[in-house]
Amino acid sequence: MGQVIHPVILSGGAGTRLWPLSRELKPKQFLPLNSPRSLLQETVERVGAPARFAPPVLVVSEAHRFLVAEQLREIAVAAAEIILEPVARSTAPAIAAAALLVLERDPDAVLLVLPSDHVVRDHAAYHAAIDKAASAARKGRLVTFGIAPDGPRTGFGYIKLGDPVDGLPGVYAIRRFVEKPALAAAKAMLSEGDWSWNSGMFCFGARRYLDELGRLQPGMLEAVRDSVAKRVRDLDFVRLDKPAFARARELSIDYAVMEKTRDAAVVPADIGWSDLGSWDAMWEAAGRDADGNAVVGNAMVQDVTGSYVRGDGTLVAVLGLEDIVVVATKDAVLVADRAKVEGVKDLVGRIKAAGRDEHRSHRELHRPWGSYETIDAGERFQVKRLVVAPGAKLSMQMHHHRAEHWVVVKGTAKVTRGEESFLLHENESTFIPLGVKHRLENPGMLPLHLVEVQSGPYLGEDDIVRFDDQYGRAEKG
Repeated sequence: MGQVIHPVILSGGAGTRLWPLSRELKPKQFLPLNSPRSLLQETVERVGAPARFAPPVLVVSEAHRFLVAEQLREIAVAAAEIILEPVARSTAPAIAAAALLVLERDPDAVLLVLPSDHVVRDHAAYHAAIDKAASAARKGRLVTFGIAPDGPRTGFGYIKLGDPVDGLPGVYAIRRFVEKPALAAAKAMLSEGDWSWNSGMFCFGARRYLDELGRLQPGMLEAVRDSVAKRVRDLDFVRLDKPAFARARELSIDYAVMEKTRDAAVVPADIGWSDLGSWDAMWEAAGRDADGNAVVGNAMVQDVTGSYVRGDGTLVAVLGLEDIVVVATKDAVLVADRAKVEGVKDLVGRIKAAGRDEHRSHRELHRPWGSYETIDAGERFQVKRLVVAPGAKLSMQMHHHRAEHWVVVKGTAKVTRGEESFLLHENESTFIPLGVKHRLENPGMLPLHLVEVQSGPYLGEDDIVRFDDQYGRAEKG
């Protein structure tokens, strides 16, 4: 397998700069921002040629594991591994864990490390750049991909190109790294020339990376090795040992390795790249009308210029403004000056500090069995719409503080309540008393749609005691 490239896709980010669309429990890589596919699905499909690429390895947050598995199922891709990060430790430890697992199958493995939330429009140029990087990786280089700057952006790291690497066309030594410079410094660098943005994509031999990591961060590598050695299988996932992984220093690959190694190299890549890291980047990446507006979803504008307006719920109408961002979801609305959208991250921090929940999740939440959406809530009641996938079933569970009424809207439900089990068809309902064990299943071939009315003094999601769960979730919550 020595000539096959192993994609390692990192999917642990929160994407707070794209709030309110991106949330902690469903960040931007899982959203269809650029096409009908999510950014994660687009990333996986770009490295889907079996003659060139091995099945991908994904490193993901435990909270997103079922979302990742479902999105891979939708595009009929079987991952080589889905590695669960027990705690966030940035990219250097995550890549090390992937490298160790890949080496068990291919001792000469070359890794292609990719963030899961980037856009690449020129696939031919992308694959040509990968070929150059892989050639350099096989000769011991640790390669990053440099993007030609289109302006003095302060949100990216910059790379100063050095001399061409002998025998490797299109590959350059790296003279200097600069991390997220001030605006004046960014302008000065662009005026010099030979500077690229650091894309966050890398290519290197798995063993070569681990050797450098061990030289530069020996404690980190030791912790990751221990966590991989003590890993356990859980359904389709690899669970790293949490105490061991937590000992690893939290550090990006840039700081841990790339800025210190003597063998770093860069492949300049004109690939139609964007990291969609802010609403301003979304505006730039979108198709715009004659007035420079990107209008997406349920939205209308009049006498508006240079703006991004998106409605993902109620109609959004904007009149007489310029250079703004308006994004409306079912439970939150953002209105911002387009020149100041980098501050969204700080705004999300304030929302979180205020004890609100809008930073964490949408009204619609995905579960391994399907999804649910909160329709209404008030004192002592809550109404949800549940969609249960064909053949799926919820855990056998019980609630201490709430009773539930279920009404089947579409499909057929199999209900277990206490010692009895029965079917419910469309327009039929049942009642689940407080404290009674119960389970909901979809025995049919089509999705089951059901309305659930909860009543009681406490309606939090942590009032769930699980007795049996096919998805390996905790007994409580």
